[in-house]
Amino acid sequence: MAAQADRAGERRGWVRQLLAGAVLLGVVAVLLGGVVLLFASGSGWIPWFSMTTAWEAKAERPAAEHGNGAWLAGDTLVRSRFDAVTGYDVRHGTQRWQYVPPGRSDVCAVSTAADGGVALVVHGELGSGSRSTGPGCATVAAIDLADGRELWHTARAASSSDLQRGSDLAATGGGLGVVLGGAPGSAGEAADRGGVRAFDLRTGAPRWSAALPSGCSATDVAAAPTQVLAVLVCAGSEQHLAAFDPADGKPRWDGPLEARRGVSGAAQVHFLAADPPVLQVAETGRSGLNGFLAFGPTGRPRARIDLVGDYGRIPESRPAQIAVADGRLFAVAEYKGRQGNWQRVVAFDLAGGGELWRADLTGTWEDIAAVHAEGKWVTAITVSTKYEDELYVLDARSGDEDDDRSFRDEVGDYEGSLDDLLTYRGLVVAVRWSKDGHPLSVYERW
Repeated sequence: MAAQADRAGERRGWVRQLLAGAVLLGVVAVLLGGVVLLFASGSGWIPWFSMTTAWEAKAERPAAEHGNGAWLAGDTLVRSRFDAVTGYDVRHGTQRWQYVPPGRSDVCAVSTAADGGVALVVHGELGSGSRSTGPGCATVAAIDLADGRELWHTARAASSSDLQRGSDLAATGGGLGVVLGGAPGSAGEAADRGGVRAFDLRTGAPRWSAALPSGCSATDVAAAPTQVLAVLVCAGSEQHLAAFDPADGKPRWDGPLEARRGVSGAAQVHFLAADPPVLQVAETGRSGLNGFLAFGPTGRPRARIDLVGDYGRIPESRPAQIAVADGRLFAVAEYKGRQGNWQRVVAFDLAGGGELWRADLTGTWEDIAAVHAEGKWVTAITVSTKYEDELYVLDARSGDEDDDRSFRDEVGDYEGSLDDLLTYRGLVVAVRWSKDGHPLSVYERW
């Protein structure tokens, strides 16, 4: 009996050792699996943690500095550059159409927005060299982004400074196409290069021509259903913001961009939004204004957001790092971290200019290449020379992180690699026109 008890005890001991060994192996397996998952989740090869490339437009030579733009009209993704405007099926990448300006014309500028699926394209013969030596940007055409058809076109009084103004030469909003520059003068008449005219966006029927204050000319335009806006340079070279009734073009209000010190006529001004009016201002000199200005519906100043604050410094030359939506401005700010410069996304309230939240996304080796704001979400892409490129989706109200995924393929080079960012039903569109390579890359969640 004693021998049997000893053998039973030995068997129980072996079982306990086997069980202990199995548990230990299980723990090791779990730990190893966790380590593998931790590293693999940042590689773009783990489901629910990754982004894969759905398609890319064919590679092309770098674009010029003028004529660049991108829009989504339904499921048509459209990209403009100096030599053509091209539409693609955003889901599959099939080219649907291409609009090429006639003759030797370049696309000079395009409207930032496409109202009702229609965008305005300003084009003309620029001649040779970096400056316009030809007739200039003398034509505005309305393009249906669904099929690339030209709906109508009109002549405009071109200016030698048109290429420096960029996309604010024309605007769409509230069913209107708004054009900077009057009709070309007839023989013996001076051309009205600083006028503002409005057309029916679908038919091209003239609606009105705005009467500007004496001694003023318009340099930038924007449009919304509630009002048409123009930046004016008036006597003394101070810049003003003026609003016009979209129904008949009658003046509604006019006031200086900055009441206390004014903004010089030489400052660079660009519309970020028309309703409410938001502008970015870049003025030279140590005391110059460099930041963002927001106004109420009657032209009353609401907010001033400087490029430099306790949130860091907002780069003034990176448009893809700025977005405006739902009364908020979202911008990438660079700040000093423990081991170098880091970046964060900062949200501001355009009703008063106060900071709403900040989300720290990067380390020393990463750059927030672009942000996009739409509905409840802010989408950001980070690129890195050391780690995988990342997608972040943040709650627009709080900055809380909702999604974080790694790209399987490289999205771009470090710094300045993206020029725009769009989203469509879970797809993420990276737009590039400043470098060689693919002008469009569309990514999907995996």
